This record gives sequence, structure tokens and C-alpha cells, in this order.
Amino acid sequence: MKRTHLPLNALRVYDAAARHLSFTRAADELAVTPAAVGQQIRALEDHLGVVLFRRTSKGLELTGEGQAGLDPLREGFLRFEESVAAMQAGQASDRYTIAVPGEFYAEWLSPRLAQFQAGTPGVVYAIVADETADFTEANLDFAIRLIDGPGDLEGVQLAPARRVSVAADGARDAWIDWPGAALPEDAKPCIKAGSAGQALASAIAGMGQTVLPVPLVETALADGRLTALEDPVESRRAYWLVAPLPQWRSKKVKALVEFLTA
Repeated sequence: MKRTHLPLNALRVYDAAARHLSFTRAADELAVTPAAVGQQIRALEDHLGVVLFRRTSKGLELTGEGQAGLDPLREGFLRFEESVAAMQAGQASDRYTIAVPGEFYAEWLSPRLAQFQAGTPGVVYAIVADETADFTEANLDFAIRLIDGPGDLEGVQLAPARRVSVAADGARDAWIDWPGAALPEDAKPCIKAGSAGQALASAIAGMGQTVLPVPLVETALADGRLTALEDPVESRRAYWLVAPLPQWRSKKVKALVEFLTA
């Protein structure tokens, strides 16, 4: 059913004028001029085909029609406020819902999130393992993905787009493949992992060498679990933090993004 167009701004002015019984005080509340209030009221009366106010020797008074519309109008404004609160509840400032690859969360995001958490006590974090999850269905604040750009979403690159060949000591003969590994053309994989995380675990276990994004192996290289077999090279894909534009307007998302990219 087609909904009737509602002159919401004029109705807001009518509510203020009815509460104050004064166009001047209504104008002060709404930060407009009394003339603008009068214009909105006249336009609303023309739209409705009724007279809402009359001037008397005692001042401004509501007509019967004007009085009859007030309670339903104010109940409607209350419902508007409840609707806005309900929409905002899914993006509560004390909760983050983040979709991120499990391996990237373990190796890169979790230690940084722990530092951020220390300064934001009481905040709850919900981690979604499927970084391709639908933003609406999963009610995500943002996602982190290994991609070549944000596409239709807004995004920021979290680390340089570089990859490196790695292996545990003494485990360089065999190759470990995974989707997007970019192995040498002559490589003959003995393992075909399903993700970068599985390839990382296989390499640390000594099952062979593989090519992985630098941010994913920095900790393992630093603590000696893996060795870089060559210098890092530029990669087409990088870890991007992405979200639809409305999420980027959220203060809490801005705060965490600023921390992660500092």
C-alpha cells in the first residue's frame, strides 16, 4: 500500500508551537525565525485543510482540530525515536562484530586487539570466522579480507602488499600449495591446503615451503619457527579492512581503524 507523504518538518514545528503556544519560543527551540515557524504552520494547514491555531487577546490557542492531532503525533515521534534506537542497537558502541580469516586473527589482529581492549574496558568482541560473511545478515562492523582492493566497499589497507617464501629449517624440498599461493611455475606441491592458515600450519610443522603474505608470517619469522628463503616481493593482494560506507561513519569503527592503522 502506498504511504501518504508526511510533511515531517512541518509536523515537528507544529509540535513545538503547540507545546509553547508561541511561535517565538518554538523558533528559539528549533533555531529558526518566528517567520519560518509561521510559514511552516500555514503550509501544514494548507496541506491538511484545517486551521490548527487561532490568535486571541490572550495569545495563541489550539483549535479543536489542532488539539485532536497532538497526542497521536507525539506518540508517532516517540515511535520514531524507538525505531532509531532499535537500528542503533545493532551497532552498539560497546560491541564490535568483526569478520576475519582465522589465521590473520591469530597472527596479526588478536595481539593488536588486546592492546586496544586494554584501553576500552567493557567492550565485547564477536569474531566471525568467515571473512566473506554478508554485512547485513551477520550485522558486521567491518571485515578483514585478503584481496586486491576494496571493490564496492570502503576500505583501508592494513599492511603492505608483500609475500615471501618460507619454510621451517630443513624442510625446503617439498611445496605447500593453497588458493592464491602464487607458487613458482615449476613447483610440484605435495600438499594442497585449503587456506593460508592451513598452509602456515603445514610449513611450521616442517612439511615443506610455501609462499605467504608477510603480515601472516612476521611472528613466526621473528621467533624462529619459520625462515625466509628469499627477500619479500610485491604482491597483488593485501589484507584490507572493509565495510559499507555507513559503518565508516560510526565513531567506534573510526576509533578502532585509527588504532589499527596508527
